[in-house]
Amino acid sequence: MIKKRISRIMFVLFAVCLLAVFPGRFLAAQETATGQQKASCITSKCHATMGTEKFVHGPVAAGECAVCHGESSKHKDKPDKYKFKPVENVAALCYECHEKFQARKFTHLPVEEGECVACHNPHGSANKFQLTAKGGELCFECHDEEIVQGKFVHGPAAVGGCVACHEPHTSDYEKNLRAEGSNLCYMCHVDKAEAIQSAEYVHQPVADDCANCHNPHSAPKEFMLQAESPVLCLDCHDDKKEEIDNASVKHAAIEVDRNCLNCHDAHMSNIAMNLTMEPLDLCLSCHNKSYQGNDGTTIMDMKKWLVENTDHHGPIQQKDCSGCHNPHGSANFRILRNPYPESFYKPFATENYNLCFSCHEKTIVLNPETTKLTNFRNGNDNLHFLHVNKPVKGRTCRACHETHASNHPKHIRDAVPFGSWELPVNFQKTGTGGSCAPGCHKLKRYDRDKKEING
Repeated sequence: MIKKRISRIMFVLFAVCLLAVFPGRFLAAQETATGQQKASCITSKCHATMGTEKFVHGPVAAGECAVCHGESSKHKDKPDKYKFKPVENVAALCYECHEKFQARKFTHLPVEEGECVACHNPHGSANKFQLTAKGGELCFECHDEEIVQGKFVHGPAAVGGCVACHEPHTSDYEKNLRAEGSNLCYMCHVDKAEAIQSAEYVHQPVADDCANCHNPHSAPKEFMLQAESPVLCLDCHDDKKEEIDNASVKHAAIEVDRNCLNCHDAHMSNIAMNLTMEPLDLCLSCHNKSYQGNDGTTIMDMKKWLVENTDHHGPIQQKDCSGCHNPHGSANFRILRNPYPESFYKPFATENYNLCFSCHEKTIVLNPETTKLTNFRNGNDNLHFLHVNKPVKGRTCRACHETHASNHPKHIRDAVPFGSWELPVNFQKTGTGGSCAPGCHKLKRYDRDKKEING
């Protein structure tokens, strides 16, 4: 009995080989080669269309129905007809020829229940592997088709290639995926994988699972995103959401074009915070022209200004505009991180200069006399105190200093902005002091070693 079964299996394998070369034609060849039909279930009178499909199961192609059904017996009521015993354990029968699937953590339900014929036609089919339907059509007989009906559909899902991502039988990964997390995506997105693996900084959702941002089947937004920037970004970055929502002064970069992606790469970067360029270069990629601000003021061409003025403020030297400006938004004008007077005059209060005092010592404007707090002194008279620390018309830092850059030491201005008038400063530096003669007073000199007497 065992030898007989082995010989049948060998015959079936031989038939399968012929079938690979002449699909759907082998049965006809059997019948015409001898001029008579071989005793079989597949005759012109019984099961005549069996085996005519494009893909035919090996035993059917060989006319060996008994390999799967066992020996037939005559039908009691119809002596010229034959019948087979019902197959009680489909999976066990399939595994007599087909290698049993390796036990893994996750098993597709039809496989788990031994229902191979839920997906495969045991005789023949128009589809490869004798599937009962083509690609995704078969999957959607059980799974909800709505998952691929978004406006933007993932390529494999769009063409019914579910098995590009899912193992149809068993898998080590949830949802029968072929790999875990982002590694699954990298099986196709090789260029992105190489860039991410070589990057110094990788966005955490990318490191965890691309599906944190992208729907692997379909979604309403391009690239299968459930939402666009900034909404998608702020779903996770809730601290930034609060910061932006509460900002009375908005950075235009967050509100135009690609929003967050104007500055950040969503996947990876070699620059901290996933910036697309070095901080200063990034800012100057937009601030390379003059703008009209929402408040009507003109925002200068900063790139040109920094080229033409070589004495740069510390944060500029460090190539980090965010030292003073909050790139997401602020409660202060010019999206400054801390208060800084907008005007020429300002009644003195230390909190008005919190931006400056985040780096500079506040005592520079608190002590009327000093020998070391500042070089801007006439003898021991502290001239910063003299100018700034006034109850009504304190001169603000901007009255004499350029906040970004100038061509004079200590970022001294060429001219002082006073309404629509630019008052010339005419600052002249000496070894132990200097002089200036702006429109606000006549020529005055100062000297740290020998106090000047100004009339």
